[in-house]
Amino acid sequence: MKLEGKKVLLTGASGGIGEELAQELAAQGAHLLLHGRRGPALDRLCKALPHPERHQVVIADLGVAHERAKLLQHPALEDGLDILINNAGCNQFAWLEDQSAEQVERQLLLNIEAPIQLTRALLPTMRKPGIIMNMGSSFGSIGYPGYSVYCASKFALRGFSEALGRELEGSGIKVLHFAPRATRTKLNSEAAYEMNAELGTQTDSPQEVAEEAVIALCNETRRSWLGWPEKLFVQLNALLPAIVDKALAKQLPVIERYARHLQARTAEPGVGAQPQPVLSRPIPTKKEL
Repeated sequence: MKLEGKKVLLTGASGGIGEELAQELAAQGAHLLLHGRRGPALDRLCKALPHPERHQVVIADLGVAHERAKLLQHPALEDGLDILINNAGCNQFAWLEDQSAEQVERQLLLNIEAPIQLTRALLPTMRKPGIIMNMGSSFGSIGYPGYSVYCASKFALRGFSEALGRELEGSGIKVLHFAPRATRTKLNSEAAYEMNAELGTQTDSPQEVAEEAVIALCNETRRSWLGWPEKLFVQLNALLPAIVDKALAKQLPVIERYARHLQARTAEPGVGAQPQPVLSRPIPTKKEL
């Protein structure tokens, strides 16, 4: 799909991958409705984009039903939407027993319930041809210690994307799932970055992720995983999960040292996501396998 003149709703646009996505989309002529929770950051971004008069902002907490309703009532959505990019999200790097009930709920609300509810509400008025892009994660295919709830939400988002895409086959609306690997954003804690460094995990910049995501969007690629060897481990985990079990068991002491009993902090939705989205994804090396 060519992006020139297309109307795009981008959630989680106020930082990280979302901010870079906005830059890439605007550079290709898209007209953006930028969502986030931080008004000043959104306003600065909007003014910095090519042709700022083409773009608008909306401030809402997607984890709250009446705030989602406020987004859906924005005048920019009255005459339909060409592209919905579900990028907003959050994560908590900690053992499950060290997370509060509120932190568990927040991840599930933002990472899976919000995109499902937004998609459901916007589908009847989406233009055809249209695209829904869900920003996933390599952790949506590989269960990783310290990210149990985040993995649950991203596995669910991948399943939702696949099922809805099949449901909408032939309708003129396509559903894409784009899964980044480790990305350098403020969404992640310092402990996660330190763990990545010790494990030798490769990371991408938000700009690199955004560039690849826009390529996948323009090519209408249904399933995308970013990075090598992450693509290999996604397939390996699907076919031979016991091998990945053993590899991660070797990493477990290092992971636990960084993840256990951390002061729990939930990042602001959309700062990194995506995404995408978009958190530390330490993956076993070939040597460990």
